[in-house]
Amino acid sequence: MNSELDTLLGLLDLERIEQDIFRGRSHTSVVPRVFGGQVAAQALVAAGRTVPEDRMAHSLHAYFLRPGDPGAPIVYTVDRIRDGRSFTTRRVVAVQHGQPIFHLSASFQLYEEGLDHQAQMPDAPDPETLPSGDELLPRYADAFLSPTVVDRLLETRAAVDLRYVQEPPYATVGRPREPRSQVWFRTNGKLADDPLLHVCLATYVSDMTLLDSVLLAHGRGGWAVGDIVGASLDHAMWFHRPFRADEWLLYDQESPSSSGGRGLGQARIFTRDGKLAISVIQEGVMRVPRD
Repeated sequence: MNSELDTLLGLLDLERIEQDIFRGRSHTSVVPRVFGGQVAAQALVAAGRTVPEDRMAHSLHAYFLRPGDPGAPIVYTVDRIRDGRSFTTRRVVAVQHGQPIFHLSASFQLYEEGLDHQAQMPDAPDPETLPSGDELLPRYADAFLSPTVVDRLLETRAAVDLRYVQEPPYATVGRPREPRSQVWFRTNGKLADDPLLHVCLATYVSDMTLLDSVLLAHGRGGWAVGDIVGASLDHAMWFHRPFRADEWLLYDQESPSSSGGRGLGQARIFTRDGKLAISVIQEGVMRVPRD
């Protein structure tokens, strides 16, 4: 396990300060706010720690309310909404400086057999044939607002091996493309056999690239290029089948719509052997900067 992954796992190991109240720290971010995937993952950790271990997370629905302050702790308060025979529901509110910054509802289910079908996994090249972030990002350093962006991105993503199948948005600025994007990802190191940990790490990564497909439709490069101002608004995930976040997962993303200063991304995450593991939908603010 590399040191960056160890640091990320430390961020997900929340401090319990009272029954159903937890405190978390933040990772250095490339923007002056807490990374949304971190808050979502920490909130899911908080919810999961109040649920019996035999109940797996099967869905979450979340809203990003205010930008998080990376220099201040985040307090997560869990409400035990329902403990049923098959399903358990939790609500989590993340608070900083006396104000809620994030709200999450999560549902957990006791395993049971049932009807089973899934969408077919799309074609994609093997992840080992694709450039890593260390190889890809420096090629496009001139496209970014600042020469420090590459180093900052590499630092914040060092816990995850994330590989683009097609060129990322910052590589094709000014050339609108089909609003589809694929990336392979896995953690840069092995993880413990804890299903909640793997779900939380997939939640963390899911916020990194989902709105790329919106940018592609309009030939925009993103915040690091300076042609879009954006932030996540809401995020929803459904966990269909078991998976490991330390094994390759294909994140197949597309955007069906953008309007009103908002863009929508939807995606499916497949295991390398073709099982549909997760469905994801996210909406974000997508504004063109004024001159």
